[in-house]
Amino acid sequence: MPNPRQPPRSLATFAGGCFWCMVAPFENLPGVASVTSGYAGGHVANPTYEQVCSGLTGAVEAVQVEYDPMKASFGDLLGAFWRSIDPTDDGGQFADRGERYTTAVYYRSDVERKTAEESKRKLAASFGKPIATRILPFTTFYPAEEYHQDYHRKNPLRYEAFRLGSGRDAFLQKTGVGDA
Repeated sequence: MPNPRQPPRSLATFAGGCFWCMVAPFENLPGVASVTSGYAGGHVANPTYEQVCSGLTGAVEAVQVEYDPMKASFGDLLGAFWRSIDPTDDGGQFADRGERYTTAVYYRSDVERKTAEESKRKLAASFGKPIATRILPFTTFYPAEEYHQDYHRKNPLRYEAFRLGSGRDAFLQKTGVGDA
């Protein structure tokens, strides 16, 4: 039985390349309760990082956001997502290449699908070129190993060096999408 004092929570799942870089954009949004790094999709149950790295699982690195829909909308989360990636890159994200680093929005309802598709259309107009990010039905999400959770806080120097070296920050700064 739901706790009447506990606000209702919803889940949203986004693949934006390296999951280490996708936690911070969501965690400080009003209404976000938690952000978990993990693996979305694929055909292997509860894959390990090594299995996903092999490219044989079909899973991608992703984050799952738990949020209060009374304080944050799915559209708000989409805005944070788009401001954190290069949506035109179909081969991965920045220095991270390959299928497991491709981008996707996973929807859990027809309303979320329509919201994501409309958001993608608007983004395409501002970029002036095709958006490679896929809009897909949610199937599975498996949390990554503990050492991947909150990596940006546990290893701040390595995380900052990785972001800088990957080209993510330079792209976001150049395009202005990362300013918000």
